[in-house]
Amino acid sequence: MRYLLIYLFFFSFFTANAQVAVQHCGYDFTSYLVLDVHENGKKENIKDLKITIVDSDGKEVINVNNAYSWTNSNKPMVFSLNYKIDESGKKIPGEADKNGKSRWFFPFAKDNYLLSVTNTFPAENFSIKVEDIDGKANGGSFKTQLVPLNSYNMYVLCSAQNERQAMQFGPRTNRPVEIILEK
Repeated sequence: MRYLLIYLFFFSFFTANAQVAVQHCGYDFTSYLVLDVHENGKKENIKDLKITIVDSDGKEVINVNNAYSWTNSNKPMVFSLNYKIDESGKKIPGEADKNGKSRWFFPFAKDNYLLSVTNTFPAENFSIKVEDIDGKANGGSFKTQLVPLNSYNMYVLCSAQNERQAMQFGPRTNRPVEIILEK
């Protein structure tokens, strides 16, 4: 009888530990690169730019088999502007916020460019290429820029990863990369 009680005790102890659910973050395995692209002395972001990740030769990086991002497999890694959504979660076209109850789809990025990357994205191996293409809203009036990336440029959104990064020395994470364009 004593062995049966010991067996039941250990069985209940180990099954209780095995059933503890690990809480996951909605952004597990994903980080973001956020860019604040503006003119010197101005705060508003410049719209309609082509912003891509490039290698050391200046060639666009292709996300082969989702190696660098969980989205857009086998396509170039291109930044997009954050956008506002209405109360039902639908994208609001342009600046058409009629009732003032809209919110940013990615609240941490506000009115910035962003790109989803994996947590293992080797940022130090790449740069950001910012181009103002002729025929767009800006008319090609800004110079093309190459900005090197670093791992601290990535937004790490899960709290456990944030805590680890907060304990490290050096530049802080979760700040947009500031890019000042020249005409």
